[in-house]
Amino acid sequence: MKKFKKPFVITLSSLLVLVAVVVTLLQPVFSYGQIPPYNGKPVINWKTATYDSSKKTIFVIADSKMTEMFDMLAPFYVFNATGQLNVYIVSKDETPIALKKDLYVLPQLTFAEVEKMKLKADVIVIPAMSIRDENQDPIYMKFIKDHFESATRIISICDGATTAAATGLYDGKLLTCHATDFECVKKHFDKPVWTQNVSVTKSGNLFSTAGVANAVDGSLLIVEEMLGKDARIKVAKLVNYPHNEIQIEHKSTALTFGNKMSIVKRMVFSKQKKLGVLLHDGLNELKFASIVDTYSRTYPKEIKTFSLQDSIVKTQYGLTFIHTGGNTINPKMDEVHVVMPELLSKHDEVYFKGFEIVKQNATDYPIDQCLSRIEMQYGEHYKNVVKLTLDYN
Repeated sequence: MKKFKKPFVITLSSLLVLVAVVVTLLQPVFSYGQIPPYNGKPVINWKTATYDSSKKTIFVIADSKMTEMFDMLAPFYVFNATGQLNVYIVSKDETPIALKKDLYVLPQLTFAEVEKMKLKADVIVIPAMSIRDENQDPIYMKFIKDHFESATRIISICDGATTAAATGLYDGKLLTCHATDFECVKKHFDKPVWTQNVSVTKSGNLFSTAGVANAVDGSLLIVEEMLGKDARIKVAKLVNYPHNEIQIEHKSTALTFGNKMSIVKRMVFSKQKKLGVLLHDGLNELKFASIVDTYSRTYPKEIKTFSLQDSIVKTQYGLTFIHTGGNTINPKMDEVHVVMPELLSKHDEVYFKGFEIVKQNATDYPIDQCLSRIEMQYGEHYKNVVKLTLDYN
């Protein structure tokens, strides 16, 4: 018996070590989407957003526990880029909204302030938030339903379809969501008319988009309806939208088991990179969200945001980003992504000496730029897997 005991112990120990190594390597997958709540300093000097009564008003709903970054920031940017709309990120209280680890954004209005100012919603945007089933926060349900009138447009983005469906407003109406989550989401809500193979659905004033990346298509469609084709073309050119017309046709292709194994294989057998993303005043919200949301789907060892200025950053269209992770850049960072390289000073360039700097250009659609680099690093197959996680055609 003793002669079998030693080989067994060695085999078991080796197996446990192997399991521990694999679990460590896959930690970015296990922790994906898990963002600790804000526990920094209390918000001070809260300032109510300005309001222009001559403009129509857009509410982008947000949940402080977690709101999908591109779902929220892409519509926020697109509607702001028209220059003709009041656009606000609104939440039930002043708690900073979790975007990713160590990064939060302040809502611009609370639900109470909206009521106090007696604001009317012309469009309500519902991103994917922390609750993805029928057990929705009643405060959010009430706010959405109270502000929906016959002329109000609502658009759900990606799995924000769960919140939209829970309101009951989409009963008997077209509704879609992320292709990979489609079957699971349908199980929770049987009254909407669940639809696939379109980037945007429309039932009267009720819209919805397929997964994450389709937020821009849906926002552009509403811009054209509200402000006309010229306004849509202007914004499409501004963001380097890769189509002449709004792309409605869509292939709703879910991630397969093989795709998921490709992710595991890459993580186990390829280097897990440490990525940095520079925060700075005037940050383009759409480009930033494209970089972080796309590269996070390569499951790097780390995506660290940092600033050369302060922990508080004001974005291009007036959002307040709060960064809590410290601003010391890791000397072992593999690459640093710069959203708007034209804003780097000579001093900044010196600071980054020795790092591989990845700069966004001004001619290509931001997600496409990220995907091109991912293909260069990991190959066409893995790029296509990332596209599926974004539900991007």
